[in-house]
Amino acid sequence: MKSSHTDEDAIALYKAILALKTEDECKRFLRDLLTEAEIKEFANRWKVAQMLDKKIPYEEIVKETGMSSTTIARVSKWLTDGMGGYKLALRRLGGIA
Repeated sequence: MKSSHTDEDAIALYKAILALKTEDECKRFLRDLLTEAEIKEFANRWKVAQMLDKKIPYEEIVKETGMSSTTIARVSKWLTDGMGGYKLALRRLGGIA
């Protein structure tokens, strides 16, 4: 079985995302693709990554996002030892990473 991030269906999804040109197009596509709860979850993970990048303590992140310390630790691990996606997006959007 192929890795989930390299199979044909996943690659087709990546291409569809890359074809979007505006924030509105992205919003509409993701809302059709995902449930509101899934969008909220992904948005919270992104917020956690941004807060971790700013060296905000876990306790404050838990209070502000409602995410578990386990999820925050997982995002922290991906931020430091992942595939570089969080760091790339933070850098491109003017974050510290």
